[in-house]
Amino acid sequence: MGKMGGSRHLKRLAAPRFWRVPRKTYKWVVKPIPGPHPIDNCIPLQLLIRDYLGLAHTAKEVKFILNRGYVKVDGKVVRERRFPVGLMDVVYFEKLDRAYRILPSKKGLMPYPIPPEEASFKLRKIVGKSTVKGGHIQLHMHDGYNMLVRVSDPRNPVEDVYKTHDVLKMSLEDSSVLEHIRLEKGVCVIIVGGRNIGKWGRIVETTPGSLTTDPSALVETEDGSKVYTILEYVFPIGVEKPCISLPEV
Repeated sequence: MGKMGGSRHLKRLAAPRFWRVPRKTYKWVVKPIPGPHPIDNCIPLQLLIRDYLGLAHTAKEVKFILNRGYVKVDGKVVRERRFPVGLMDVVYFEKLDRAYRILPSKKGLMPYPIPPEEASFKLRKIVGKSTVKGGHIQLHMHDGYNMLVRVSDPRNPVEDVYKTHDVLKMSLEDSSVLEHIRLEKGVCVIIVGGRNIGKWGRIVETTPGSLTTDPSALVETEDGSKVYTILEYVFPIGVEKPCISLPEV
């Protein structure tokens, strides 16, 4: 009988380029388990604690920290060292009373320290929608989270005010929607992919796609320059101003 499933091991030379690990010092690196983020767009929790934040020296120390429930991701205790942490995730260290948000940068995903008041919510981008039994609407988020929008009349779903590429500011305590950030002209956005990753600014205009091109947006960045990128790489972060702390460029 043939082998079923993929490999459970990952060599350092084959790891995503933005992972902050020495490539030739050791042969193997921890491989993320299937979870809310794909392997090419996440950081394993072990690497985040040991190699990015320097809170441990060895994998054994990381296991000690996690097994005692000192680390929370999006408000939930995580004890698996291979758990994939990705875009906009909030990582909280209880013993240190310190929180980080995973944000894009020129070097890929990076943890960025945030004040305590920002550790209570998370931004989730709507990447898809579907209709379920009863005519209700289900929203699919970028981190695998699904939210059900109940409608009173399936033939006239007035409750369905959410569109793909919109962002919901959600409480990590009860998953309630605190704010609905629409993708429209003038909204603050951060670019999460492509050659302009990590830049943020305001949308000047959007261009619909066609059979051969993806929908795109013209973004005026914080330094006054204007860049084009596809809507898949545009992540709204606020209306008048960003509702999250951003790294200084």
